[in-house]
Amino acid sequence: MTVKECYEAMGGNYDDVMSRLRTDERVIKFLLKVRDDKSYELLTASLKDGNIEEAFRAAHTIKGVCMNLSLTKLYESSGKLTEALRGHNEIGGEVKPLFEKLKEDYELTMDCIGRLQ
Repeated sequence: MTVKECYEAMGGNYDDVMSRLRTDERVIKFLLKVRDDKSYELLTASLKDGNIEEAFRAAHTIKGVCMNLSLTKLYESSGKLTEALRGHNEIGGEVKPLFEKLKEDYELTMDCIGRLQ
């Protein structure tokens, strides 16, 4: 799978990331770092434990990474979850479906990144 095909499959914006990073090799380098990042695991554990502050931080980190690498689909779902958690003291009813969408997008993204190697 090429980097462009990977971006198409995971709902990213290849042209946008190339305008910043310039080469497929650089894009791959940073995509592999995303795969090793622990923010998703922190998000999952924090939501399970009811730790909204940590869950917000983890979702916000995912959102920022996705913005920088033009991972559009995952950026959008992480952004919605980030906003649902922002400034709250407890997990609201909208969080579970938003997390499920983020989880779906995250798994797709990780699968596509895994197929680059």
